[in-house]
Amino acid sequence: MPGRLEAIFISPKAAAPMRGVGEALAVAGRGLEGDRYFERQGTWWKIDKPDREITLIEAEALEAFSRESGILLATAESRRNLLTRGVALNPLVGKTFRVGGVELEGIKLCEPCAHLEKLTKKKVASGLAGRGGLRARVVKGGAIRVGDEVA
Repeated sequence: MPGRLEAIFISPKAAAPMRGVGEALAVAGRGLEGDRYFERQGTWWKIDKPDREITLIEAEALEAFSRESGILLATAESRRNLLTRGVALNPLVGKTFRVGGVELEGIKLCEPCAHLEKLTKKKVASGLAGRGGLRARVVKGGAIRVGDEVA
């Protein structure tokens, strides 16, 4: 059974709050139009690697973290671009998959770091270890919309 895209988040500058949008344009080699890494404004943008294009996280991972820790982390606070439900992201490393009509390639896990914890709450890095999401590159671009199938 395919998963679904529950939310899309972008931020125009490093460390600026993420904002939800209903639709975003994914561009091969750049990421999501309007996002900090697309604009070369992200904290790590000088490390020009394809794993900076799009990040994803499972809604279930954030819910489990909140249940286990008692800490409420808003979905936008995860600092990931795409919030999915019903699809395991870790096994997608090295694989090509679709979000709507856009084709992505999973590059590596997006482990939480001290920077994320600094921008959010203590214990986020340890609480999301192993389930912090996926870094991906855009293989074939196009529009991504909330509600799109993830397969």
